[in-house]
Amino acid sequence: MPDVQLVLRSTRVVTPEGTRAASVAVADGRIAAVLPYEAEVPGGARLVDTGEDVLLPGLVDTHVHVNDPGRTEWEGFFTATRAAAAGGVTTLLDMPLNSLPPTTDVAALRTKQDVARGKAHVDTGFWGGAIPGNVGELRPLYEAGVFGFKCFLSPSGVEEFPELDLDQLAAAAAEIASFGGLLIVHAEDPAHLTAAPEQGARAYAGFLASRPRAAENEAVARLVALARKHDVRVHVLHLSSGDALPLITEARRAGVRLSVETCPHFLTLTAEEVPDGATEFKCCPPIRERVNQDALWQGLADGTIDCVVSDHSPCTPELKDGDFGTAWGGISSLQLGLPAVWTEARRRGHTLEDLARWMSAAPARLAGLAGRKGAIAPGRDADFAVLAPEETFTVDPARLHHRNQVTAYAGRTLHGVVRAAWLRGEQIADHGRPLRRSGRLIERTYA
Repeated sequence: MPDVQLVLRSTRVVTPEGTRAASVAVADGRIAAVLPYEAEVPGGARLVDTGEDVLLPGLVDTHVHVNDPGRTEWEGFFTATRAAAAGGVTTLLDMPLNSLPPTTDVAALRTKQDVARGKAHVDTGFWGGAIPGNVGELRPLYEAGVFGFKCFLSPSGVEEFPELDLDQLAAAAAEIASFGGLLIVHAEDPAHLTAAPEQGARAYAGFLASRPRAAENEAVARLVALARKHDVRVHVLHLSSGDALPLITEARRAGVRLSVETCPHFLTLTAEEVPDGATEFKCCPPIRERVNQDALWQGLADGTIDCVVSDHSPCTPELKDGDFGTAWGGISSLQLGLPAVWTEARRRGHTLEDLARWMSAAPARLAGLAGRKGAIAPGRDADFAVLAPEETFTVDPARLHHRNQVTAYAGRTLHGVVRAAWLRGEQIADHGRPLRRSGRLIERTYA
């Protein structure tokens, strides 16, 4: 075992083999060993005893809109990663929109990396974008280190990142398949959205009717056919429709390379509780009914849904204007995802091991980071979230580290207080307070 500089000890350490009392030895930023709780601390090593607080693997959030550069009044690398650290997220991947320029060619990627460098509290990587006319940019972006390529089947909400039609989607899929890449898709079918009733102004019921489950279900069916035809890895983003789960299960049994995520807001918030005019709850696809939420939890329990990630998509307060037809569609939750999901998971009988699998191990595997991230195991980066799972707090927007404190969780009482976060053996947050910028920019070749 290499020279150990740090030992973290807890009566509850969540490992791939289960939760147990253990001492975790750290050397040169990596986990050197998971030792018995009473193991002697090597000479010269620092001991940090977290008592009964749980030592979780640091969360990996593969769906974050940082909006930097270009829309930094919405968010930014400094504030987004600060909020991530406070919420136990130690690695995040930034989406290719809503920044200006979007990450649709190598020059834009380098611009974004230059802006992010030196600002990050957590390890940060980047998705590329697939838009009309940039098929020739996909391989160079992949070789430059992006983790995969996002596209939309319906309008994205920003004009500089247009959706793909079916022919463009097929061309992008074929190109991405040629070099073994990953296509990640906002899956809502435009024809179903066009045929749906128009959005109401303040009534949430009208907005919900304008984004029907059928739009997601049809889009998922198209993606299954696409993945089968081109033998390309496809990942369905922010699934909100429980009706699509049987189709996903059937496709996987047939060998289709399809993975799926959902988000904290779909698992913890319901349409029945959204007040009219409360556009802090607006997102696309939308928060749906309670019975649909039950189906999503069942999909997590049986493994149909792979992971839970934030889809942190913030904006300035004035863009949440009380009109569901015009307000920005996105929910800020980067700092709150862990306690929000744990609150509902514990109520439904799920465990901390489930939480670690959904929010750390599975997203790390999706991004190809499983060799370094996502588990408390020898050889992995020494990334940890220290959680007091029985403690509660009430969400006060003023205490959030996002640039704008607009949140659908305001006033909610949640279980799970994040005591600290550690990144590669260095403490980056203490009792919800980010301490230092220790993050690195990571690429797909990170090993």
